[in-house]
Amino acid sequence: MPELLDADTFALDVSGWVNSAPISPESLRGRVVIVEAFQMLCPGCVSHGLPLAQRLHGMFDPSELVVLGLHTVFEHHAVMGREALEVFLSEYRIEFPVAIDRPVAGHDIPATMQRYGLRGTPSMMIVDREGRVRQIAFGTVDEVALGVYLGRLLAEPATASALVTEGVAGQAGESCSIDGVCT
Repeated sequence: MPELLDADTFALDVSGWVNSAPISPESLRGRVVIVEAFQMLCPGCVSHGLPLAQRLHGMFDPSELVVLGLHTVFEHHAVMGREALEVFLSEYRIEFPVAIDRPVAGHDIPATMQRYGLRGTPSMMIVDREGRVRQIAFGTVDEVALGVYLGRLLAEPATASALVTEGVAGQAGESCSIDGVCT
């Protein structure tokens, strides 16, 4: 799992937003950002990823930590459009902003998923106060390790250059990879 991908790369390439007006990376600076990449038909997303993201959204002061969803569709495209997503978010009472990953003509993998090399869903990206992607975890995230990691990131000042070296390990259980394997 990469520790620090690129100091200036965090950006979502999206076709729209649900539960929010468009959000720019610049507006998030100074806050830790959790991006939960998911698909509606992903069992691990429904059972683990989205409930964890919803708990984090309710747990932290939004001036310190922001949770964003990223609906990133790489399979079953015909049944996972915006209207279905809006119903899904309402039914599951997902309140945080959700970006819709931009489809790429001629490719099954959407733009943001390609940009960050996401292996499937659920995936969690953690962005520091400076806007740097510090961690990407695929699969189910260990919540204790996540809590420790977030505590360390939140303790860093916005101008910190030191890296938190211990990360968050994703586990493959209950996830769907881009090669069509769901566990």
